[in-house]
Amino acid sequence: MPLVVADLGGVALYGWVFSAFLLADLVGIVLAGELADRFGPALPFAAGLALFAIGLLIGGLAPSMPVLVAARAIQGFGAGAIPAVAYVVIGRTYPDSLRPRMFAILSTAWVVPGIAGPALAAFVADHVGWRPVFLGLLPLVLVAGSLALRALRSVPANPERVARRVLLDAVRVASGTGLALAGLQAHDLVLSPALVAIGLALGIPALRKLLPPGTFRASGALPAAVLSRGLLTFAFFAPDIFVPLTVTTIRGESVALSGIALTAGTIAWTTGAWIQERTVFRVGAAPLVRNGFLLVAIGIAAMGLVLNYGVPAWLSVPAWGIAGLGIGMAYSSISLTVLRHAPAGSEGAAASSMQLADILGNALGTGLGAVAVASAVAASGSAILGVALTDSIAGALAVAGIVIASRLRPATV
Repeated sequence: MPLVVADLGGVALYGWVFSAFLLADLVGIVLAGELADRFGPALPFAAGLALFAIGLLIGGLAPSMPVLVAARAIQGFGAGAIPAVAYVVIGRTYPDSLRPRMFAILSTAWVVPGIAGPALAAFVADHVGWRPVFLGLLPLVLVAGSLALRALRSVPANPERVARRVLLDAVRVASGTGLALAGLQAHDLVLSPALVAIGLALGIPALRKLLPPGTFRASGALPAAVLSRGLLTFAFFAPDIFVPLTVTTIRGESVALSGIALTAGTIAWTTGAWIQERTVFRVGAAPLVRNGFLLVAIGIAAMGLVLNYGVPAWLSVPAWGIAGLGIGMAYSSISLTVLRHAPAGSEGAAASSMQLADILGNALGTGLGAVAVASAVAASGSAILGVALTDSIAGALAVAGIVIASRLRPATV
């Protein structure tokens, strides 16, 4: 991104390159889940992939930062279809006995680009330019899309399902989230609370319509699973973005050490997913979710210790590995619970609800963490108190997740 800003300017829109993708992704997830239930997964997958490719093309050719922001919004809207379709396909075509393995495979498919992608993109940007980072993905998207579409056409639809008017509610949730995040970042005593209040008033009523009834009370297995996913991503990703800051800026250690800590978390996530695959039918999903939250809480607490100069900074590596192992165990187990308790023919809506909670937890966690750290730096010149506060909030939500996990029915998954 620094190379993009140097080329296009528009540093004031830097954050919106990421936020536009995220907010459009929210809308895409909800709409794709609804379309997959009614018309089968091939239609939303093809439309989402086409929009993603168009976003890549416009982004790679963008003459200005506003155009790049628009391209990222198109890209995000299309990207929302991919996870929704994946969950629908797993829910409708794979028996219970194979679903844990499929979620473990999905985690493995995520970890490879998660490790290699940023380094490869940086290499291409440094040696060729930033535009090929966008344009170079187009052939891969086209090849992967054409291969997947052949199989997706055979997955059945549910034409008898009553259509829900989800688009407007999804837009309201995305708009409310955007306003709330903008308010958190405004640092103005009048504007900041006003934007947050407007965002919450706009987004929460719409969110209640999109999530299963009783989600905020965790009343029942499906609502509890959806709520657990939001708590899990908040608890993990809020501290995750500050692991490099803790290791390098606060402790003065190398960037390499912070990278090793993040990589440990990424690899451990996949390991946790495979542990889930091997054990879920023996112990059930609820214990795996509960233990996953416990490991995330332990990892967060250990990262909090690294803020202390008397604690060796290398502790960040096993600390974040423990947290990664925890989210890997819980994440896939929650997915299994959602699909098992989704009404027949409504797997897309259930998966979209889960993904919606997933992204909102991530966005709110990182947004609140950024505000806490920025406020701490402004007040004291040090980020330590802000990171400590973020870790404390995330740890408290992980503990709440341990309690809510008991609401997941201890069935075979």
